[in-house]
Amino acid sequence: MGEESDLFQPLLRAEVVKAVERRGPVRIPLVRAKWWGEGLDEQYGDRLAHFDRYPTDVEHLWLPDRFFDAGTWGLPWHKPAGEGVAHDARMYLPSWDLLDEFFARMPDPDQPGLLDSVKERAQAARETDRYLLWGFWRLFFERPWGYRGMENLMVDYYTEPGNIHRLHDGLCDVYCRLIRRAAREMRPDGFWTSDDLGNQRQLMMRPETFREFLLPYYRRVGQACRECGMHFWLHSCGNNEDILGDLADAGVSIFHPVQKHTMDERRTARLFGDRIAFLAGIDVQHVLQECTPDEVRAEVRFLIDTFDAAEGGMCIAAGNGIVAGTPFENIDAFLDEAVRYGARHRSENRCRQQS
Repeated sequence: MGEESDLFQPLLRAEVVKAVERRGPVRIPLVRAKWWGEGLDEQYGDRLAHFDRYPTDVEHLWLPDRFFDAGTWGLPWHKPAGEGVAHDARMYLPSWDLLDEFFARMPDPDQPGLLDSVKERAQAARETDRYLLWGFWRLFFERPWGYRGMENLMVDYYTEPGNIHRLHDGLCDVYCRLIRRAAREMRPDGFWTSDDLGNQRQLMMRPETFREFLLPYYRRVGQACRECGMHFWLHSCGNNEDILGDLADAGVSIFHPVQKHTMDERRTARLFGDRIAFLAGIDVQHVLQECTPDEVRAEVRFLIDTFDAAEGGMCIAAGNGIVAGTPFENIDAFLDEAVRYGARHRSENRCRQQS
């Protein structure tokens, strides 16, 4: 992996598996590192092709967005709210009395052709020995708040516990059926999803609330992933420290992003690094936006020094979408240092283990 031409080649599937399972990869995988967010395409246009020289170490495929879009289900009680309405204000499930019909109108996870749009890419990933990551956004917090509304959902935890469990149980059944179908038809290596469980200071709910209403269903998803031979990748913004151990116990294999200024990186790695792998995300709010290229490189080295244990356990990403206003040279510094220092750090770790 020392030659320049080799250094920038995408990793084979086995090396990404080694990183997630702490079995000594040759370098740290880049996963969602080229996450172009709002306005970046408009700002840089064709210049973004410059970053094609940097590897993308997984093939990431998605369930069609329309599957969970309740606005397309023909809900008789729902009036379209128009463009620009926030995710948590569409009120697809305004009353719990509608829950049975709500589920009856949800698309069938076993409908013919559901995954046809991504099967060809999945097959190509298999033929080229790439790590295949598949999934969808939103799980047991983000999706319910999109259906019920954030304010309603927060009250529901106290006033409608039975209905919360009914909603989560029904969603969990759909999620697990989708995971098992993807395993049959595409054989992905990992399942990707999200729940923004934290804010900038703490969890969005009490840890006890998470453990009562969400954790049992996380365990079922984790069990489905284990049965299907998939790693469980979870994106969750904000401070997740109070439940990171619960997530690991539930079967989450790798956690993203350990958001800077909300979670202490060194403490997180020390407390949980032997139980869960990290897709460490570089800060897109301040570091990439405001720092110099040299400071960006220093931050990449800090993340790698913190999360890449002797045997691995780390991939590297953007913390979220890299948005307009981010200096071009900072993106370049991030990706270049992630590849170069990620390979050097792994080489040094191997030498230490052998000495």
